[in-house]
Amino acid sequence: MKVVAVLVLVALAMVQLTMAGRSGGQGGFTCGQVDSILAPCVPYLTQGGQPGDACCSGVKTLRGLAQSTDERRTACNCVKAAANRYANLKDDAAQALPSKCGVALDIPISRTTNCDQ
Repeated sequence: MKVVAVLVLVALAMVQLTMAGRSGGQGGFTCGQVDSILAPCVPYLTQGGQPGDACCSGVKTLRGLAQSTDERRTACNCVKAAANRYANLKDDAAQALPSKCGVALDIPISRTTNCDQ
């Protein structure tokens, strides 16, 4: 049941992101949307193991959202803020997430990233 709820949230986030991208807003997305996209990754990021399909789908969606430098900076700050909400986030799992999902992601997943560089 939890998997279905997470998949529904991911689908809703994708619809919102598609609509936000058409509105021409700054970055075309919000931190709330980034949080929703990466929510399926929390178990992997806090417990280790392998990221699930919904998590990897979210990582791929995030990559597609952040095309410009400003969008990558916005996404980076959103991801950094989300990472700081989880005291038990495993830094090695966070750094390995893009490669485990087979995604080249220019946005580091870390509590300590300097997003202005």
